[in-house]
Amino acid sequence: MAKRSDLMTRGVERTPHRSLFRAEGFTDWELERPIIGIANSFSEIIPGHMHLGRLVEAVKAGIYSAGGTPVEFNTIGVCDGIAMNHEGMKYSLPSRELIADSIEIMAMAHPFDGLVLMASCDKIVPGMLIAAARLNIPSIFLSGGPMLPGRVGDREVGLDKVFEAVGQFQSGRITEEELRLMECDACPGIGSCAGMFTANTMNNLSEALGMALPFNGSAPGVYSHRVWLAKETGRKIVELVSRGIRPRQILTREAFFNAVAVDMALGGSTNTALHLPALAYYADVDLTLRDFDTLSEKVPHLTSIAPAGPHHVVDLYHAGGVPAILTELRRKGLIDAGQMTVYGKTLGKMLEEIGAGIRDPQVIRPVDRPVHVTGGLAVLTGNLAPNGAIVKQAAVAEEMLRHTGPARVFHSEEEAFEAIMGGRIRKGDVVVIRYEGPRGGPGMREMLSPTSALAGMGLDKEVALITDGRFSGASRGASIGHISPEAAAGGPLAAVRDGDLIEIDIPSRRLTLRLPEEEIKRRLSGLPPFEPKVRSGYLARYARMVSSADLGAVLPK
Repeated sequence: MAKRSDLMTRGVERTPHRSLFRAEGFTDWELERPIIGIANSFSEIIPGHMHLGRLVEAVKAGIYSAGGTPVEFNTIGVCDGIAMNHEGMKYSLPSRELIADSIEIMAMAHPFDGLVLMASCDKIVPGMLIAAARLNIPSIFLSGGPMLPGRVGDREVGLDKVFEAVGQFQSGRITEEELRLMECDACPGIGSCAGMFTANTMNNLSEALGMALPFNGSAPGVYSHRVWLAKETGRKIVELVSRGIRPRQILTREAFFNAVAVDMALGGSTNTALHLPALAYYADVDLTLRDFDTLSEKVPHLTSIAPAGPHHVVDLYHAGGVPAILTELRRKGLIDAGQMTVYGKTLGKMLEEIGAGIRDPQVIRPVDRPVHVTGGLAVLTGNLAPNGAIVKQAAVAEEMLRHTGPARVFHSEEEAFEAIMGGRIRKGDVVVIRYEGPRGGPGMREMLSPTSALAGMGLDKEVALITDGRFSGASRGASIGHISPEAAAGGPLAAVRDGDLIEIDIPSRRLTLRLPEEEIKRRLSGLPPFEPKVRSGYLARYARMVSSADLGAVLPK
């Protein structure tokens, strides 16, 4: 049977092509096998990617053992933690599309028969999955696994606590020595940061989508299970190629619903409300914020993982991981077990074969005894967010689920952070950060620094923060992001002035600016045209083309 790679290896006319392969040491028998491209995002700037070089060797071993020929190439990756709270964060979300483009370029210029996609963190994971959806050649995803939590005193901690420690130090709640101890001990080694932040949320949801093997999202980066997964991933991609199983057979509307259901059960990052709709968009599947809200009402929250609770992703692993979550949701008919997976079998058959189930009910609650009866995320609408906004309700204190307060308006993250650190935010305020959306930012920066500073100062139970930008998965408190349309597109957020009352009602899914509609329209009509913050380079091009957050911050197909 003809292979895709025959376009570069078979026939007299491909003699020059084979000559170039021979320059790299490839033999006749290697060129006759299926050729598997390995997109490796290894770098020395991201802790979750430092060890991908070791894992790629295990993937290659699996590919060879199954009768394939591995060929490794690289792509970029931004460390969101290091890029946080400065101009670098403008580039994080836009890198998602560049990563997808770079993989598409490599896989089309060199027609691989299949792809292994290797990443751990934030935008790199959805970027790779988007590439798989667009290319639609047999593909499988492998993450580098989560970081273990650090230990400070008698507490297990992660990166979120380091960000919060900045606010604690600024408000005099901890000493400089204690801040230094947190800095040095909170992140003990390789892996994606230890809580249910964006990276680990997406790595776990890749299992629910069917694009990764069981425990891909929770087996720690330092565990031998991670190497076993890498070898098995290599074997499975050759099987997927031989059987012709392609991403769009896996990435169905029902598979996306499975992923959103698991997201709700995990209490995952609000960034999934960007990445799952974007992935669906590029896969030609209809998925909107309305679907998130519908499933949030149906699906219970089953875990309490940092930043929303005391556990970390390693605890999820030992408790049974995503397979246990899926098994519990299946008991209540909340997932479609008939969906195909890269395991080579349907989701239901895979769960039965691996013996999935809860191993620690203190970490993963049974579906009839959940942490919360509704999902971890909530979609809010109202006159301030006509097209929707998103909040991680599982990480909101009870007293802030409903809150009304005066607006304190800022036109950038830096302005707001300076005001918070300078003690200029009062109890009861609603901090408004606008012109930080996909177009306005540009790049829709994560805002972990201001939310963590509020939490570190003990204000997360008394101050809300709303924005057309977005939040890190490590954010907690009444942090409402993705307000759409964004201010730069003329959304109502642009009309807010200092002192205006803003009403937040998470249980009722409402976000309201207490002004008559006529006054909102009058203010918007009087605003000058939006002036782009960046006028050259990639960000300028991105800002001209990118959609609003409610559509996933996508580019035209």
